Amino acid sequence: MTRPIADTELASPSVQTEPPVSDPKPGRGETGRQRPTRLSSLHTGLVIASIALILLVIFLVQNARSVKISFLGANAYVSLAVALLIAALGGAVIVGGVGAARITQLRRHRGKARARERT
Repeated sequence: MTRPIADTELASPSVQTEPPVSDPKPGRGETGRQRPTRLSSLHTGLVIASIALILLVIFLVQNARSVKISFLGANAYVSLAVALLIAALGGAVIVGGVGAARITQLRRHRGKARARERT
């Protein structure tokens, strides 16, 4: 059984073309998987931070014994956990300061490069 031919089919060439390939769906990467949003990244960060906090509390409870600390002639008896926590926080402050200085340096360099491009 044949179907009737429409006028538009007669006027146009009978070359069969494939539909155009469309871009992937918005919000999807090249692999076709959903890209993470800022909110999901925040949620993941909070979960990881909560796990780290639980591990830190366990560490503090297990290392509650007192130790002698000497620094620049000063002596004190402090909980081992508190002493290690203060040392870790001091290290984090130093690393954060160096990182902030480097980011500032890179931003200044980028700003100068953009200014040179404009002129």
